[in-house]
Amino acid sequence: MTYRAVEVHTHDHVSELRLNRPDSLNAFDDVLVDELPGVLIELARDTDTRAVVWTSTGKHFSAGGDMETILSGHADLNVLVRGVDDGRRLFRAFADFPKPLVTAVQGSSFGVATSLVFTSDAVVATPSAKLSDPHVHMGLVAGDGGCVTWPLSAGLARAKRKLLWGEPLTGQEAFEFGLVTDLEDTPDAVHNRAFELAHRVASLPPIATQFTKRALNRVLAANTDQVLDTGFYLEALSNRSADAVEAVNAFKEKREGRWTGA
Repeated sequence: MTYRAVEVHTHDHVSELRLNRPDSLNAFDDVLVDELPGVLIELARDTDTRAVVWTSTGKHFSAGGDMETILSGHADLNVLVRGVDDGRRLFRAFADFPKPLVTAVQGSSFGVATSLVFTSDAVVATPSAKLSDPHVHMGLVAGDGGCVTWPLSAGLARAKRKLLWGEPLTGQEAFEFGLVTDLEDTPDAVHNRAFELAHRVASLPPIATQFTKRALNRVLAANTDQVLDTGFYLEALSNRSADAVEAVNAFKEKREGRWTGA
């Protein structure tokens, strides 16, 4: 099947799911958000696929959410509600994916992309990679999965320290926090290591690995059921604030924001 925002290639029971929007830094626009859940369904149904490696093209893994969606959601409640529903569907598609998923992170990963990366079964990065969830800097609640995935692996105190301040983690810090599982020195080595891990798990009995993954998914599901919907709805509420619009304008104009708390 042909997609607009991603590419899928399968070889020796390992499928590569590649974000392919380098001109937009692989931002999560409407096209990508619409396509990814369907792609994951197809990979789950494909009996030839026993493991998946998630990669991206360009210098950075993903710029995260598309900034223009903040403005469109602020202006139109129907657009905002649709975005919430689409985002909830996207996160659950990753959180409930039934096959081993290895993610290779190069450069930087922001926002929703980072939340989804941390649903993976293995995350490979360089020590200098940047992984962050800067929602609060944009006047938004970190509601699209960050409050689910960060505390689960890093612990609540560390998650609070990073999400409330919106500060990035280096790959080294993420490794020490338990959010990244494997470190490699270069982007090429990250790519190679991710595929090596995927081929190793794909060589194991597939029923055993996939059923183990389903059991482990229940741990993530418990956290998702407790937190995700609340996070998304609070993010939607924050998107209606004047501060959210001011954050976009300040970013575009390369100046400090002027916050009113309204």
